[in-house]
Amino acid sequence: MSKDYKVQLKGLCCVEISGESCANCLTLMPILERLCAERNDIKLVHVEADYTTTALMEEWDVTRVPTILLTDGEEIFARCSGFQPEEILELWLDAKLEERKALKK
Repeated sequence: MSKDYKVQLKGLCCVEISGESCANCLTLMPILERLCAERNDIKLVHVEADYTTTALMEEWDVTRVPTILLTDGEEIFARCSGFQPEEILELWLDAKLEERKALKK
């Protein structure tokens, strides 16, 4: 792996996994950037699915792009695959982060 993405996974992260020739991925990225920028409780990490990240994709059980993982450190606590409209994605993100905060209390 040319880049150690796991080093970036500190605290709550939204990991966006995409492929460079995936139209849905290219559409999703600015939506996720905006949603995460509006919050102060999660950071966005982008991972390009290519030959350099094959082992990571296998470890994370990513079989399609785009895939969004919500992580707390290296622990994956939610996943969403495929393109989602902004409104649905925002509801999903809010719900999963609230569930995580409730579990941590």
